Amino acid sequence: MSEQAGEVDFALAAFVEDGVWELQDIASPAFESVESLAHALRQVSGESGAVGMVAVDEDFFVLVRVAGSTTRVLLSDVTAADEWELAKSAIDFLHLPPPEDDDVEEPAGDLGLLGDLGLNAIEMAALLDDVELYPDEMLSEVARRLGFGELFDDAVGLTSA
Repeated sequence: MSEQAGEVDFALAAFVEDGVWELQDIASPAFESVESLAHALRQVSGESGAVGMVAVDEDFFVLVRVAGSTTRVLLSDVTAADEWELAKSAIDFLHLPPPEDDDVEEPAGDLGLLGDLGLNAIEMAALLDDVELYPDEMLSEVARRLGFGELFDDAVGLTSA
């Protein structure tokens, strides 16, 4: 169970600086666990903290939000913890048991971690329920709702529909 940097689709830190959203790449090994990701985010955190967005192998994503000493985590698919170290670290961080073989693909963690930024828990849950979307498309929608969709799409190479 070890992912290589090549299997990470992207790892980005988003934060507000002087009232404007900024986006910055997060380099390996900072995206290999929730703890290292939170540490990296604290280095760049702006006025309302920072949001880490990591998508892996078109399979799942992890959102990590830091504000001061608080770290909040959302994993898009608990079953990814069987295969990926980052997903396992999210499960461990959330103090959840490892996924069972019969577990379904469902999110774990804090659905409301971006509520104060414009994406509440109900909207996040609806977005995660959309089986038609890949992780990068879900995160693009998250970025759009928070106000930096175009910046995000440019950074990850998504073209607007």
